[in-house]
Amino acid sequence: MPGSRVPADPAETVLPDLATSLHTAPPGQESRKHPVMRHIKILSTLGLLLPRHRRPVVVTTHLLMAALSYYCAFLLRFDFSLEGQGRVFGQTLFLVLVIRGLTYYYFRLYQGLWRFVSVMDLLAIAKASFAGSVLLAGILGSVWGFDGYPRSVIVLDGVSNLVLLGGVRFLVRLSREYIQGGGRVTSGTRVLLVGAGHAGGMLLREMRGNDQLGYWPVGFVDDNPAKLDTMLHGVPVLGTLSEISRLVKEYDVEEVIFSIPSASGRVLRGLLDQCREACSECDVQLKTVPGLGDLVEGKVRVSQIRSVDICDLLRREPVRLDSRPVVECLEEHIVLVTGAGGSIGAELCRQIATFRPRRLILFERSELNLYLIDLEMKERFPEIDTIPVIGDVVDRERVEGIMRGHGVDVVYHAAAYKHVPLMESNPAAAVRNNVLGTVNTMRAADAAGVARFVLISTDKAVRPTNVMGATKRVCELFLQSFNECSLTNFVAVRFGNVLDSSGSVIPRFRKQILAGGPLTVTHAEVRRFFMLIPEAVELVLQAGAMGKGGEIFLLEMGEAVRIDDMARDLIRLMGLEPDVDIEIVYTGLRPGEKMYEELLLDDAERPTQVDKILIAKPTQLPVQQLNQQIEVLVGAAQRLDRDGVIEALRLIVAEYQPSGSPAEAPVEAIH
Repeated sequence: MPGSRVPADPAETVLPDLATSLHTAPPGQESRKHPVMRHIKILSTLGLLLPRHRRPVVVTTHLLMAALSYYCAFLLRFDFSLEGQGRVFGQTLFLVLVIRGLTYYYFRLYQGLWRFVSVMDLLAIAKASFAGSVLLAGILGSVWGFDGYPRSVIVLDGVSNLVLLGGVRFLVRLSREYIQGGGRVTSGTRVLLVGAGHAGGMLLREMRGNDQLGYWPVGFVDDNPAKLDTMLHGVPVLGTLSEISRLVKEYDVEEVIFSIPSASGRVLRGLLDQCREACSECDVQLKTVPGLGDLVEGKVRVSQIRSVDICDLLRREPVRLDSRPVVECLEEHIVLVTGAGGSIGAELCRQIATFRPRRLILFERSELNLYLIDLEMKERFPEIDTIPVIGDVVDRERVEGIMRGHGVDVVYHAAAYKHVPLMESNPAAAVRNNVLGTVNTMRAADAAGVARFVLISTDKAVRPTNVMGATKRVCELFLQSFNECSLTNFVAVRFGNVLDSSGSVIPRFRKQILAGGPLTVTHAEVRRFFMLIPEAVELVLQAGAMGKGGEIFLLEMGEAVRIDDMARDLIRLMGLEPDVDIEIVYTGLRPGEKMYEELLLDDAERPTQVDKILIAKPTQLPVQQLNQQIEVLVGAAQRLDRDGVIEALRLIVAEYQPSGSPAEAPVEAIH
């Protein structure tokens, strides 16, 4: 079909994976090159003599193959003798070449690189062959009426054309793959691939095509019964995931590579336990490819293989989202992100850019953070008009001026103080930044005529026991009330902890492990909900796009994770043993912390059409009353009146229960 990507230059071609159909040698045996490879190399040598990137050479090569195909069709039809048919062949050859040349051009067979020939390329060749045969039959029937012309030649020509064009591409790629890769890899790091699927197949092809990568794939494991005792690109599926310990020892495996990007952390944790069991007798490393949120489809490469990280162990089943409302919300619109240099704000910028906004404004108080995200955006998304703006959300005039000046359509408000113990020590700063900054930004959006405003909230706003959670709950209440008297569509998205964000527990644990310990955990039974940053932001964009105004969307966080278990897994992933190489010390809960976070699911919430996203029951407070209470709160913060701030927060957020000492819950409540 038009637009199909089909390889073209014979001198630049390499074939799929016939080379890998030669079975991997078992341990201790050397491989031999298949005898046919000596003959196939001749094709590659001839291809190298052709001028590269010369369209006339490419066109001529295709026309020669078309002529050869037509000649073969006559030979097959008349038992390899053209006696009495030479005149018919000569009179129709030019017409055949014209038709074939045009269909090759229409289906773009002259473009691309043969080294990337694939099933889609062969499909395009089949379409071109079929279309050419139909045109030839139509013209011959209307002009000659098939008088004296053997009709079966048309069918034979179409088949031989398909076989010749596809076969030559296939053989050239095969020959180049063997020349570049030195044939089948029989040395290097012995690896066992987990997952005989698309990602595993792509990794295998790259490993087998280039022995300089240093990998020797000995086999696959896969739990799909239909794949057992089969071959993928010449490499056997040796067993199931439960047999990894045995296979590692039997095949002297040095690395196990997990090539199922869509698998959940629970599956990966089980695999890690098996590798740990195998490690008791042999040294084996577990590595993985990035998760689906980090991959562009079809881009799995050996260079992306990395050691398993704690984020992999906690990733959840992928969520199916509907990108259409997000596209409608962002494409060709002007978007502003506050707190653009933070962990969530920066990821918002990255994902928003993929939806091609007309302009993306990066609003950030930290000069260094703004410089870094602006530099990254210009390098990764040069086609997006990004504008870095230094500013503070507390400065309403500055925020409103930016919104009016650029005609902002959508605002994502991620700027906030989020560190619980620090906000307990600095409640006035928390109120000023979180409450006053958010109120100012929402009022500026209303005054500037912004169409949509999305507030990033937190699960700590649910029955808060700390200042940070209480301030975010004030913002939610103001948003719902203010939405009733504004033309701007205000929505909030609430979720829990995100892994690897700045100031989170994972970077701190890594630093402590690298320093030799001890690793500090507040309490052995503390549990938290975690999400990966890209996953959280993806859900934020989805929820923000489908909001009608006044909703508080909740992201379902999955299972709560014991911080102690997370710490021990991280120690093991870094090649050490907890309580042996790295001591774990329990320090006690810090001010404002709970033993466990509130679940995001209760009777007051209802589902949406998108899995993992719910809507909280609205809480409507009179706007005038709320404005007066917020003025009192901000006034106390301006005076640095700690007691006044706490009392004002309690008046606004009825469920707020400040803890003079860390709030604890009975152990049974967290099971």
